[in-house]
Amino acid sequence: MKKYNSYTKSINSSDFEKQWLLVDASDISLGRLATQVAILIRGKNKPYFTPHVDCGDNVIVKNAKKIKLSGNKWKEKNYIRHTGYPGGQKSLTAEQVFSKNPSLLIEKAVKGMLPKNKLGSKILKNLRVVNGENHKYGNLNPQEFKIIV
Repeated sequence: MKKYNSYTKSINSSDFEKQWLLVDASDISLGRLATQVAILIRGKNKPYFTPHVDCGDNVIVKNAKKIKLSGNKWKEKNYIRHTGYPGGQKSLTAEQVFSKNPSLLIEKAVKGMLPKNKLGSKILKNLRVVNGENHKYGNLNPQEFKIIV
C-alpha cells in the first residue's frame, strides 16, 4: 500500500507581503461592508490563511458618512459602554454615534467580527476609516476593492 505524505504549511509573517486595498462605503449596508472588510483584514480570502498569524491586507474605507442602516436601526440600535464606576453604564443610539464620528460605526462593526484576543487587536490596526472621499493614504497606491452587495 502506498503511503500518502501530506502536510499543511503554516506560514509566518515573513512569508507574504501585505497589500493596501481601498473600499468605498457609499450606499452599502453596514453589516455587509463590515463582514467583507473583516474577511480582508483577517486574511481569510487568502489560500495561505493561518489562524494564529496576521496574514490579511491593510484596508482603507472611504465615505463612512454615506453608510446605510436598514429599518429603524438608526434609532433602535444601541452601543453600550461602562465607565467602570457603579451605575456607570452609558448607552448611545447609532444616530448619536454617527453624529459624533461616522467612522466609529464601521470600526465597531468590524471589531465585533474579529477574534477577542491580542491577535484581534493587532489585526484591527490594519483598518483605516475615512469619513469623506479624500484620504491621506494616496502615496500607498491602494487597489480598489469592490464590495459584493
